[in-house]
Amino acid sequence: MADNLRISMVQSHIIWEDRDENLGYYGELLRRVSGKTDIAILPETFTTGFSMEVEKLADTMDGPTIPTIKGWAKKYKLAVAGSFIAKEDGKYFNRAFFITPEGETYLYDKRHLFRMAGEDRHFTAGDKRTIVRYKDWNICLQVCYDLRFPVWSRNVDNEYDLLIYVANWPEARKKVWKTLLQARALENMAYVCGVNRVGIDGKGFVYRGDSMIFSPKGKKLADAGKREEVTRTCTLTRADLEDLRTKFPAWKDADLFDIKVKP
Repeated sequence: MADNLRISMVQSHIIWEDRDENLGYYGELLRRVSGKTDIAILPETFTTGFSMEVEKLADTMDGPTIPTIKGWAKKYKLAVAGSFIAKEDGKYFNRAFFITPEGETYLYDKRHLFRMAGEDRHFTAGDKRTIVRYKDWNICLQVCYDLRFPVWSRNVDNEYDLLIYVANWPEARKKVWKTLLQARALENMAYVCGVNRVGIDGKGFVYRGDSMIFSPKGKKLADAGKREEVTRTCTLTRADLEDLRTKFPAWKDADLFDIKVKP
């Protein structure tokens, strides 16, 4: 594992249902962190906002979203993570991505669909977790509502070192966001990063950001603050993670179980 890993939380507004404008806007934000970070993390559905207009807004893997992100990663020499509305085999997915400067592409389809907004009626749920190996760190990708379900994020035998949540998490549930991010770090003995958007979406929902990074001990390492468009960069250290896992190896006593995915 590399001794240090720099991650940047890109906390910004999202232009409602306008992919081209968002791609242009976020491309500029990434240009500004080039050379300053290893990973730039964007909010959930960063090209459209959390819209259910999937037929109109979905992209295939051929473009333009994924090819554009690959171009950013290569040009700015950083990995990029986030999610977008994807179409594949006639189905629609809230698809998280992790793309390296070399063009390696890792995908995760959101497992827990937010039924209160009708996401389950428009999208297909994923059934597999994704753990990325990057710069010798193991990184688990999850999306927004997944945060409420600790079994899905369970870190068995330290299989990941960093857990990332990309989100469109409304201000009305800000306490839940903060509390569960910290809880996921403590129970999984891993770094946790949650990146949320700001602004008001096309349905009138308000988002306040509160993008945060927690240490494996539950200490807040970085906070992007509320309602502000900002990029915060934090350096994660291997020594702190390994020291905790060695001196307080609670992970060795974790219960074993199998996850049975609902059809």
